[in-house]
Amino acid sequence: MLEHCTLCPRLCGANRNAGEHGFCGADARIRIGLASLHQWEEPCLSGTNGAGTVFFCHCPLGCVYCQNHDISGLDADASGICTDISGLADTFLSLQQRGAHNIDLVTPTQYAAQLTQAIPLARRRGLTIPIVYNCGGYERVETLRMLDGLIDIYLPDFKYYSSYYSERYSRAPDYFDVTVDAIDEMVRQTAEPVIDADGLMRSGTIIRHLMLPNLGSDTAHILRTIAKRWGTEVFVSLMRQFTPCTDLTDYPELLQPITDEAYAEACEQMAFLGLDGWTQDAEAISESFIPHFDGTGVCRAK
Repeated sequence: MLEHCTLCPRLCGANRNAGEHGFCGADARIRIGLASLHQWEEPCLSGTNGAGTVFFCHCPLGCVYCQNHDISGLDADASGICTDISGLADTFLSLQQRGAHNIDLVTPTQYAAQLTQAIPLARRRGLTIPIVYNCGGYERVETLRMLDGLIDIYLPDFKYYSSYYSERYSRAPDYFDVTVDAIDEMVRQTAEPVIDADGLMRSGTIIRHLMLPNLGSDTAHILRTIAKRWGTEVFVSLMRQFTPCTDLTDYPELLQPITDEAYAEACEQMAFLGLDGWTQDAEAISESFIPHFDGTGVCRAK
């Protein structure tokens, strides 16, 4: 798969096995910025001990405002730790031993081919907790089908309705249509959410929407799309934690905060549409939620 990479909708065709870097910036090596217990996911994922987050380097989407830009950009080869399939499986097991409620794969798309080997290997070695696929929503259905049966919980973003803004901020004018098809496949695989007696999610799909400054109309369209297309088959996480962490000189409209009024209006619409899920307090707007990507917790290749 990595000799002519088409794992993501960019279809760049890079020969990553030969050392070429795809649109995402990754070659064939698995590079991870951090593996840690994370308390700031949705309550049904973080629980009391935390989600076992594995922050992968590089990203096929490349949003200009990315909070994880230190490890997501084309220069991310200077960050994180390289490992192999066995080391990745051991990383999962280490997080389970530390009490993680799940394995939370953050921005995993560019490593989907390796995950089809690492997840079964980790299961054979004793991994029992759910696998979460935490992604930008911009996914190929063909790649998701390759993961069918390996992923317990899908956690996609649903960022944009407008092709103008998806092009401007993520160079993906087809984002809405691609993401709708991708979430269709995720919901097909996971069915309705299952929560256990401890309030922890065992399977299902949670759709995240991060509000952007002055894009209340986009938010309204996305919430209506979710309600009409998937309804109670999914949970919704409506987020207001947009924090500029990159140089946005060329995007001055993003330097404004999400107002309390705009967020309250979106929360009201979410409730009116009958969508189940979570909203955020104003305290969620903080760079303290962004971890330090120093390679901690990653099991290296043997």
